[in-house]
Amino acid sequence: MFEARAIESDSKPVFYAELAEQLSSLLHGETDAIANAANSAALLFEMMPDLNWAGFYFLRDAQNGAGQELVLGPFQGKAACVRIAIGRGVCGAAVAKRETMRIEDVHAFADHIACDSASRSELVVPLIKDSRIIGVLDLDSPLPARFDTEDQAGVEKLAEVYLTASNI
Repeated sequence: MFEARAIESDSKPVFYAELAEQLSSLLHGETDAIANAANSAALLFEMMPDLNWAGFYFLRDAQNGAGQELVLGPFQGKAACVRIAIGRGVCGAAVAKRETMRIEDVHAFADHIACDSASRSELVVPLIKDSRIIGVLDLDSPLPARFDTEDQAGVEKLAEVYLTASNI
């Protein structure tokens, strides 16, 4: 049975390499995208310092039949917004731009959707497989400027581990 182990390193590249190794081990042999998202969110929330939310949103057909929207998937943290329009908030912007969004102060982000007023910074990585966006991996922190370029590179690698393991 998998058991997370503490990562003893002050180096962010080493930390993320070891976390990617643990995530790969945790997901090994499982291809269900929802089960893998649930375990990924749990591991990231447990292992990454200074997070108050870690989870997934998946692209689905909109309820009103007008295109697609992001719908809440597995996560750890407080209850969250269920549906996010493409282009709205940090998550919707990541999908619209097809790029990672690293926001130092969410209160300064013009279209931020405040699901948890304690969140101050956010990192959102679009999940792209075979040139198709399937959703986003979203991390929130109560600390301003919690995420830097090393965090971004590390979390993008974690998203790749998730996508490789999952049958999407």
